[in-house]
Amino acid sequence: MTAKTVLITGAARRIGRAIAQHMHGLGWDTLLHCRKSRDEAQQLADELNAARADSAHVVVADLADANDLQQLIKDAPAWRGHLDALVNNAADFFPTPINDCDEAQWDTLMNVNAKAPFFLALGLRDTLKARKGAVVNIVDIHSDRPLKGYALYSASKAAFASVTRILARELAPEVRCNGVSPGAVLWPEVEDYETNHRAIIQRTALKREGEPEDIARTVAFLICDAPYITGQILAVDGGRTLGN
Repeated sequence: MTAKTVLITGAARRIGRAIAQHMHGLGWDTLLHCRKSRDEAQQLADELNAARADSAHVVVADLADANDLQQLIKDAPAWRGHLDALVNNAADFFPTPINDCDEAQWDTLMNVNAKAPFFLALGLRDTLKARKGAVVNIVDIHSDRPLKGYALYSASKAAFASVTRILARELAPEVRCNGVSPGAVLWPEVEDYETNHRAIIQRTALKREGEPEDIARTVAFLICDAPYITGQILAVDGGRTLGN
């Protein structure tokens, strides 16, 4: 039987890596996208292939580059001749204080965090429709609750949340599209964010940080075990968005 295949963008590190490992553990062949982290992506592919031969492959693309994006759209289904799921996980994240942000920052964040996943899903819609596939977008709780000092990032994730719902309507009935919004899971690699760590954890109902596997399991649920769910964005945030 032909294994099901998933493309995960930003799969070399952090949450993307956990998603890839989890989906591979469920028997899926994994196409690992990266931009700069080629060595880490290849190391992960080697680990997965050691566990199950020829079950993981690396593709390199700058999602903000139109030519790279089109090449990825061609390469993704070509690896196995089909594609069953797409996980749009890759994102840019950096501070943009409201008094200092500029149009270049807007373009960078919107291109990677909203535009690229939209057109990637559109470009892959035929192969996804043929396989009755699924799209899962890794959004962010700050799509609904803007993060102070990160105005443009928050705006880009709000756009991404809207893209998720738009794709759910436009790609139906063959393809389902949902989102996962992480809360405090794997602390961002930005220096000034660390100062708020304890305060943010204390504002979660569960009083603890989440794990990448929490996101991975939710992604797998939406792909594998939720045939009547589409257009939804699930917050995996330990109760952060309850308002406490």
